[in-house]
Amino acid sequence: MAKWLKSGAHRARRGVWKGIQDTINDNLLLRRKESKMLSKKIQAALAGSSAIRAMFVEGKELAAKVGVDNVFDYSLGNPATPAPDSIKQVAADLLEKEDPLVLHGYMSNSGYEDVREAVAQNLNSRFGTDFTCKNIIMTVGAAGGINIVFKAFLDPGDEVIVFAPFFGEYRNYAANFDAAVVAVAPDYNTFQPDLDAFEAAFTEKTKAVLINTPNNPTGVIYSDETMNGIADILRRKEAEYKKDIYLISDEPYRELVYDGAKENFLTKYYHNTIVGYSFSKSLSLPGERIGYIAVPNEASDSQDLLAGLEVANRILGFVNAPSLIQKVVAGCINETTNLDFYDKNRKDLYEGLTRLGFTCIKPQGAFYLWVKSPEEDEAKFVSEAKKYNLVLVKGSAFGCSGYVRLAYCIPNEKINRSLEAFAKLAAKYRLLENSGGEHTGV
Repeated sequence: MAKWLKSGAHRARRGVWKGIQDTINDNLLLRRKESKMLSKKIQAALAGSSAIRAMFVEGKELAAKVGVDNVFDYSLGNPATPAPDSIKQVAADLLEKEDPLVLHGYMSNSGYEDVREAVAQNLNSRFGTDFTCKNIIMTVGAAGGINIVFKAFLDPGDEVIVFAPFFGEYRNYAANFDAAVVAVAPDYNTFQPDLDAFEAAFTEKTKAVLINTPNNPTGVIYSDETMNGIADILRRKEAEYKKDIYLISDEPYRELVYDGAKENFLTKYYHNTIVGYSFSKSLSLPGERIGYIAVPNEASDSQDLLAGLEVANRILGFVNAPSLIQKVVAGCINETTNLDFYDKNRKDLYEGLTRLGFTCIKPQGAFYLWVKSPEEDEAKFVSEAKKYNLVLVKGSAFGCSGYVRLAYCIPNEKINRSLEAFAKLAAKYRLLENSGGEHTGV
């Protein structure tokens, strides 16, 4: 097993660069067939269009052929637990009791002051921060939040460092502002960031580092050691380049942690930290598009940055976060989704696949399982899996080839039924034979 991992790691180190090259090749192909109508940016975005969404569509097409009950669709990270009952009750109370002209009207581009204060006090009570409403900007989900942050301080040609594997849309968010994403390969044994590679990735153009923990797609939580190492490097690079470099923490999965792990808040590690949050996963509200940005007072030029974020919220066309759902989440600020549901899915899927001979990273958070492809070209493995009605997402969509992602936010009975299909897939690749009949995963 150790030898296999060692040899596999050598191949996998090329994966992060292959994932990026795949996108580049797609872009070049599209340029040969340039549209007369579409902008070059959108043409490039189409070329690298989300593999996650593409597999989701393929899953729907497969379901139409063989029946939805016979398809095991692990493509899309769509929450599978309903929103807490309090969401419905708070919304009903607001609609019944509040003045509709106020409830559905404009407010500050930063959001309702009372909502921002509720968010601030919730963070203070949980993480020992010192926020007020003035530190919080309500946003159109975490994606809208990252985009207003980028709008506030990125100039054309700037670079944002990310840790592979990473959410593929980060590339597009940076491209919106003519900036570039620089991907850093992980330690392939742990999928913690490779800190030596991280330090080597900095240039004069580095403006920010974008981090996601618990991580999509691996489910890994970055350790205290990792975070302290990242912070130390950032401080050295700020001194070397004589400029501020921001750490942006994308935290939609903050509350989804397992095995006694504690939710973390990264402002304690580094002064120039900006936190982006979404209620999509914690309250099962992905379609409502509601989140926030938190900027601590200790961040450089924090007041100017907050003013810039408010303006960016307006001029990017968001104007403000949706009014009703702002009020709803404020009234449910201490609620969380059913974590036991995801935890059972996590255990059943991880234990089932490792018994069959697959090599997996055991998730510490989020609701994704990261699985080593039995063959170097994971696209072929994804295609083979479809023959057994298994819909997976290739790792190159996350800038890390040689792996696949499974989103286990599906009914538990489907996970357990899918293991029969995985058993057939494992037999095709003779996984147990190749591992000597024993396999425990990574």
